[in-house]
Amino acid sequence: MLLLVLVVVLVALTFEFINGFHDTANSIATVVATRVLSPGQAIALAASTNLIGAFWGTAVAKTIAAGLVDTGVVDVTLQVILCALLGGTVWNLITWWRGLPSSSSHALIGGLCGAALAAADNNWGALIWSEAVGDWTKNEGLLWKVLLPMVTSPVAGFTLGVLMMVFLWAVISGMARAGGALGRLARPLWVNAIFGKAQLASAAYMGLAHGRNDAQKTMGIIALALFGAQNSGALDGLPAWAEFLRPDGEAADIDAWIIVACALVMAAGTAAGGWRIIKTLGHKMVRLHPIHGFAAETSSATILTIAAHFGMPVSTTHSISTAIMGVGFANSSRALKWTVIERIVWAWLLTFPAAGGLAYGLLWLLGLIGWA
Repeated sequence: MLLLVLVVVLVALTFEFINGFHDTANSIATVVATRVLSPGQAIALAASTNLIGAFWGTAVAKTIAAGLVDTGVVDVTLQVILCALLGGTVWNLITWWRGLPSSSSHALIGGLCGAALAAADNNWGALIWSEAVGDWTKNEGLLWKVLLPMVTSPVAGFTLGVLMMVFLWAVISGMARAGGALGRLARPLWVNAIFGKAQLASAAYMGLAHGRNDAQKTMGIIALALFGAQNSGALDGLPAWAEFLRPDGEAADIDAWIIVACALVMAAGTAAGGWRIIKTLGHKMVRLHPIHGFAAETSSATILTIAAHFGMPVSTTHSISTAIMGVGFANSSRALKWTVIERIVWAWLLTFPAAGGLAYGLLWLLGLIGWA
């Protein structure tokens, strides 16, 4: 049984590594597309800021560990967690191969929900979502923490991207009308130079927000797996070298070694890069200049930071993609490449049910062979 525990932790960290290179584009696509940084420089910035952001709070990890699946209804076994991780990982690799910026967050959560549903014999009461619907004053569960943010965060990303660009253009127009030294700063050459420097800060802000939100999701999965293993007796009689696996508290209490491991692995995955998705986000949707990159990164990072504060595991991919769309739309609706956007939207819509379906099917197969 110890071997299974170690396999689940290893698969979780593998998912975190894939999450890092799958979502690298979210942090650096715009700063590469605007040529403010080279790809190597951008990856180094993203990896370092992802690492710092991963240590910044555990609210999202606690939501994943103890806020989605009702362990009083479904037995969250190691097999359930393993299938959830494999479902999310397989879908991530499919969308990465196709160059589609789908959501690792929704792949992981979809996998967890699909596996939990299979383990509970299709009893939707396994998800706290049903309780949250019954009491609209509860700001928890699948409805409040996942489903509503899933819809509102892309809308917020698009809206904030539009508003940010309108504000910046209004400031630049005002400077141009003022003339003199301010008028010279409003010229395109100076605007590109100024926002080229400012984009270094916005890219770092984006990396911090990405690490703060995304790295915590796998932390929560590992904590949930170890807590379930402890309750089932799988951690009884651990050898001395493996005592670190025993949880120090409840499922929502994230042990220090889990935080460190996930932070380091995600930073390593980010350093590995994800050039297929970088190309889609940075070049195919809309032509970007430094001012556009600054607006998109600042908008997206702000949404991620607010969501992380409230423990909402929102999609980094959705927020940055829609922020880029909003920035492009603020200039001209014709600046957007709608065929590319249509492919991205389809990937968004399919992620949750596809990862959930994969996890559900895997656990069903394990049940057939008597291992679930």
